[in-house]
Amino acid sequence: MNHKPAKGGPMARQAAMLCQDATFRLYLDRRRRHKFGMTKSALPDGTHSEQDARDWLCAACGIESRAELDHDRKAASTFKSVRYRYQRWRSRQPAPA
Repeated sequence: MNHKPAKGGPMARQAAMLCQDATFRLYLDRRRRHKFGMTKSALPDGTHSEQDARDWLCAACGIESRAELDHDRKAASTFKSVRYRYQRWRSRQPAPA
């Protein structure tokens, strides 16, 4: 049987857009600093690249490809939780000057 890779849908597109979002990558920088008690000089803002964000998101959701988000209920639930926590964090940030 020929097993085709899962095709991405709306959830995969949302995940791709999230990884492209510079503010989400900043969130990952600050989250990692807080989690590991790192200084800003050890992990400066702007450290996470789009690829780093993709890798982190896939690891957090337990998937190899964002396309799986549209086919794996548990991974989709984890993604929604990540997105919710990010949006909550973002809403608490001061507005840019």
